[in-house]
Amino acid sequence: MSIEHTAPEPIQNILEPLAEGKFFFACHPGVPCFTECCRDLKLMLTPFDIVKLKNRLGLDSNTFLDEYTETSFDAQRNLSMVHLKMTDTVGRTCPFVSPQGCQVYEDRPAACRTYPLARASRMHQLHGTVQEDYYVLHESHCQGFKEGRFWTVREWTEDQGLELYHELNNLWMQIITHSTLRQGATLSMKQQQMFFLASYDIDKFRKFILGGRFLQLFELSQEEEHAIREDDEALLRLAFKWLNFSLFNASTLTLRQP
Repeated sequence: MSIEHTAPEPIQNILEPLAEGKFFFACHPGVPCFTECCRDLKLMLTPFDIVKLKNRLGLDSNTFLDEYTETSFDAQRNLSMVHLKMTDTVGRTCPFVSPQGCQVYEDRPAACRTYPLARASRMHQLHGTVQEDYYVLHESHCQGFKEGRFWTVREWTEDQGLELYHELNNLWMQIITHSTLRQGATLSMKQQQMFFLASYDIDKFRKFILGGRFLQLFELSQEEEHAIREDDEALLRLAFKWLNFSLFNASTLTLRQP
């Protein structure tokens, strides 16, 4: 199914194919519509988005989720999805936007970095490689398309610091688009709770790993075991391995021999 059907309903009619992988765009305080795109959003947050934002704000993941997000059940995926909570002000603005621009710009979510593009990614059924297509989100208010700055997708991706976001989001995408879920399987309540914990509440997931029998049951290298104690990126990678193992019986983790 194409992104025109799977994208959030408010943007389905403004997605345009990216002609020859090129587009004109620039955004800066001098553009008349500056920050208008930061209003009334249905912005899904990925696990890496949450890690970057909660660390930027100096919060643990549970506090960040309580204060800045909303959770809804995605019937298409049979999973809980987390969205950034807009403010109760007129226009329902992003909680991190100011008249001067984004206050968390260096750690803004992947969707904000990708804008004005939308990225559609999927796993190749046979080869397991990530395939991606890009579209232009041509919102009527946006004046940035008139700025005359020319970009290719590769240039935009590099300029916006998207490489690591794409890498980690691709690993998560393999989970939420797994064939088991696409075929209509429903996870148990315990599995749903584990999905939420490992995907979103990363600090509580660390306690689950370090406070229980996980390290006794599974083989991890010394480097990996050391990294997950302090490094949220390393912990996320382990979380994705754990979800593949626990939800889909994938051989992403190795049990210790008795």
